[in-house]
Amino acid sequence: MIRELDKKIEENLKNIKHKIAILSGKGGVGKTTVAVNLAYALATKGYETGLLDADIHGPNVPKMLGIEHETIYGDKEGMEPIKASPHLKVISLAFMLNEDAPVIWRGPLKMTAIKQFIGDVKWGKLDFLVVDLPPGTGDEALSIAQLLKESNAIIVTTPQDVALLDSRRAVNFALRLNMNVLGIIENMSGFRCPHCGKEINLFKIGGGEHAAKEMGVDFLGRIPVDEKIVIGGDAGIPFIREEGKAKEAFMKIVDKIIGKLEK
Repeated sequence: MIRELDKKIEENLKNIKHKIAILSGKGGVGKTTVAVNLAYALATKGYETGLLDADIHGPNVPKMLGIEHETIYGDKEGMEPIKASPHLKVISLAFMLNEDAPVIWRGPLKMTAIKQFIGDVKWGKLDFLVVDLPPGTGDEALSIAQLLKESNAIIVTTPQDVALLDSRRAVNFALRLNMNVLGIIENMSGFRCPHCGKEINLFKIGGGEHAAKEMGVDFLGRIPVDEKIVIGGDAGIPFIREEGKAKEAFMKIVDKIIGKLEK
């Protein structure tokens, strides 16, 4: 059974051109928001994209795409991912759980689930597979790094010192596991008052860029604080569907990522 699953994983990975893992050193920095909007943006540009929610204990990807009430179906050949848009396929443990049910699993069970999400899901041919990982460098991140050979990593941070400290650990984790670090994204970076237009640095600014320079990795860009991001996340609407500074900044990051991978 295990060998059969390993064969399926190998076959599926042959059909995936680029694998991108979204990492963060700590929680609350907007990692899932980045993963969801990156996958949605790639799909909007016409790329066949998969989004794997590997945050086993806090699978929020379906909620942020407005597909949390969908149900997974499958047959002896595997599971059908949920289509969030014409070019975006999604898999998450949230589709298989009661909304309030906690996931009380140890490492081996989580590894098995992730392997099934890669091998037993009918991903088909993909240009990109985006993987949303839980914060930190634990079981899920290690499983993805080991399973997805020649994968890429994007580290999401906020400008505060405590977040930057953990982001450095995430960069070192990716490098030690031979992942290609695409760069660091600084989220919640600056805020423009909607009434007076004044720039307010709620969580500082520039820390992610400074950390990237120190670590010798690329700085992909910064995303400002914008209420559309919060409202859209709760409503299941990716913020890149709404015009504004956040979308403008994020699409530049997306183009930079595509440029680095398609070079």
